[in-house]
Amino acid sequence: MNLSERDKLYNWHPYTQHKTIGLLPAIVKGEGALLWDENGKEYIDAIASWWVNPFGHSNKIIADAIYQQLTTLEHVLFGGFTHNKAVALSEKLMTILPKNQKKIFYSDNGSTAVEIALKTALQFFYNKGEKRTKIIAFEDAFHGDTFGAMASSGITFFTEAFKGSLLEVVRIPVPTAGNEARSLKALEDLVATKEYAAFIFEPLVQGAAGMVMYEANVLDKMIAICQKNQVFTIADEVMTGFGKTGKTFATDHLANKPDMMCLSKALTGGTIPMAITTFTQEVFDGFYNDDVNKALFHGHTFTANPTGCAAALASIDLLLTDEMQNNIARIHAKHLAFETKIKAHSKVKTTRVLGVIFALEIKTDTTESYYGNMRNKLYNFFIENGVILRPVGNIVYILPPYIISDDQLEKVYSIVEKAVEMI
Repeated sequence: MNLSERDKLYNWHPYTQHKTIGLLPAIVKGEGALLWDENGKEYIDAIASWWVNPFGHSNKIIADAIYQQLTTLEHVLFGGFTHNKAVALSEKLMTILPKNQKKIFYSDNGSTAVEIALKTALQFFYNKGEKRTKIIAFEDAFHGDTFGAMASSGITFFTEAFKGSLLEVVRIPVPTAGNEARSLKALEDLVATKEYAAFIFEPLVQGAAGMVMYEANVLDKMIAICQKNQVFTIADEVMTGFGKTGKTFATDHLANKPDMMCLSKALTGGTIPMAITTFTQEVFDGFYNDDVNKALFHGHTFTANPTGCAAALASIDLLLTDEMQNNIARIHAKHLAFETKIKAHSKVKTTRVLGVIFALEIKTDTTESYYGNMRNKLYNFFIENGVILRPVGNIVYILPPYIISDDQLEKVYSIVEKAVEMI
């Protein structure tokens, strides 16, 4: 049996209905923006393997940092101890995070980073003896698959089976063009009740919803409304962080900064699972008490794993190089040029670009489901043509590694054009 056949015997893959799917490509090698399967077929990884890999597969700089750390200290518990890589990474992060962020809590993945932020917001008010048990989120949000993160997400088929077991979350409209006033009014009405602990949002781009974008100025107003009413703001930068929007963080586009930030995905350059939740001093001080019961009792076995910290330090250094910053600007310019070319196509409904993110919506007479027929047809077409893209319904997006070449990008654009024609 080959790898794909052996995989099918035992492995349960994410977001997969195994009864209706065939054998999956078995990837055996990666270098730069390319992956190869067991049959030698080459793929361009045009979504950076779920947005985690901005510096290319098998990056030698990150690999060397991991090797050096593995031969020095692979792991030590973070409960009751610390180590040099966690201290160095926190110090490094403080030089690039918004200036109001003062404390860092380490965990394992994006969902847990969100979970920690939500728990912190709720317990902050519990510690004060104030009852605030509800959360505000956007419609069509996606914040992860653990229970608090699921509750905050608005893509219903992900959460339908668990509705009766989730936190109370009220959703407001996304402030896309034309919806700003309605969204602001909904937020103002909710925070005025004093029942809400936090407002969680994906800043400027809703990734899993199909790269839905909205403007920084309206998010600034929303943060100001929350600050005025003592409602914490949580920026879920799991997808947008580390250069995706053209700035280090999406919140760098804002004048008003969130109280908490959730980071993961590209944090370690696509190598080792790691996540971070950051906090203002005010949030931390809500747990700083002689009463041990007011501490944040949350932890993970691999919290602040030294090897992950070493990977993250190398990854951040790479991000800040002139070469990577120039690559981000180059990809943005290429996206804009492709948008100019494709947006007038008779089958294209809308296009949008922010940083290294490009998205287009294909016209359709029916409502396309997340994993519907059009999506599956598009996905299979891309894979057959050696490009890894994961459409969301009728929305095709590109979010490539920053090291992708112009020729590779042009091939991706060409395949997307052919896919639009095919539909």
